[in-house]
Amino acid sequence: MTKDKTVFQCSECGYETLKWLGRCPGCHAWNTLQEALKSAGPHRASAGRSPSAHPVLLFDVPILEDMRLKSGLEEWDRVLGGGLVPGSVILLAGDPGIGKSTLLLQALGHMARLGSVLYVSGEESLAQIKLRAQRLGLERADSLWVLAETSLDTLEPILTGRPPLVLAVDSIQTMRLDLLDSAPGSVSQVRESAAWLQRLAKEKNIGVFLVGHVTKEGIVAGPRVLEHLVDAVLYLEGDRSHTFRLLRAVKNRFGSTNEIGVFEMRESGLLQVPNPSRFLLAERPGGVSGSVVVCAMEGTRPILVEVQALVSSSGWAQPRRTFMGVDANRVSLLLAVLEKKLGFHFLQHDVFVNVAGGVKLTETAADLAVVLALVSSAMDVPLPEDLVAWGEVGLAGEVRGVGHAARRLAEASSLGFRTVVCPRGNQEQLAASNCDGRCIAVKSVEEAVKHLFG
Repeated sequence: MTKDKTVFQCSECGYETLKWLGRCPGCHAWNTLQEALKSAGPHRASAGRSPSAHPVLLFDVPILEDMRLKSGLEEWDRVLGGGLVPGSVILLAGDPGIGKSTLLLQALGHMARLGSVLYVSGEESLAQIKLRAQRLGLERADSLWVLAETSLDTLEPILTGRPPLVLAVDSIQTMRLDLLDSAPGSVSQVRESAAWLQRLAKEKNIGVFLVGHVTKEGIVAGPRVLEHLVDAVLYLEGDRSHTFRLLRAVKNRFGSTNEIGVFEMRESGLLQVPNPSRFLLAERPGGVSGSVVVCAMEGTRPILVEVQALVSSSGWAQPRRTFMGVDANRVSLLLAVLEKKLGFHFLQHDVFVNVAGGVKLTETAADLAVVLALVSSAMDVPLPEDLVAWGEVGLAGEVRGVGHAARRLAEASSLGFRTVVCPRGNQEQLAASNCDGRCIAVKSVEEAVKHLFG
């Protein structure tokens, strides 16, 4: 008779050791080794073993048409690259209560019009799912099947008999395989359960959605290999104090990782926001200093957001630097450029920079808008309300050109912005766009400040 032994597994990379260590030798993370029981008997085969494979010539591999399953939610389909590819595995992650299950159930309700859809929940009962479906108006979906189960072994005959078109598992941390002795949510269970579902998706050509929990650091809970197994990783982001939610892809084998989907949380579910710029600027104050609108590109979509800056005298020896929605290192660089090239002094001033609406700006095209907002607040001089700016700022104070200038201009013009401050490198692109407003093309930060502040 075999006897189980105690091992310690790393919750980050799955490394196993017989004794506890403060630092994992595999990934060098601290305090991640957790105690687990491991059977000392012979290794048991994985569930759902595929038949023996044989290699084929690359030339003989048939070319499949890019058939995608559209959900009817344009924001959702855009992030996926045009829709769900059959046989792919999608991981949807986000903070607790952000709306992952709600958004997924909405998408499944629309895809149920194309074929059979199975929603497996390990966290909610069937009655709870029905209450959410009624609130979303999906209780009469004919092809939407639901199942409250945490065992994949129970799920296997259902999927192998008449496999659905789409399968959703909420969440992967609650699933378990009976072949493993560890508890649901452990490293081995999450890894093997995800591998089992991935193998099933490829063999049966089923589109699979997995809902994943996140840790307090904001990353997907469980082993890092989970994100490598799936074909796409989507994050649902947003501040609970705001109604807007951003769906962003950080990995996508069948599309771009630069696209985002914008939703608004309401009692009836997550509603699509086809024109997020108008909503993000709806409560923008007028005639105040430190406020500048920037046109940022999120994938192929231009979005206008408000950058706010506040420069105030500090009574502390160490002034505060608080930046929200922008890269802190990038703003520190811009502050140094303003001090060196334009003679501003921020040593005795607190500096706050915020992007309204909970949006996070990642591209360097927002540099010029941040600089203008800082100068406007420091001089306490408001900028024109119809002004929009973009451009990358270098260490020498130069303003470099950015891509998609024509699309940025078209979005700004459609919302009534007539004054554009942009790099001189984008002047030719804007001249071909027949801009009917005032275009200020600058080569340096000093030139931009002189044009706007005299």
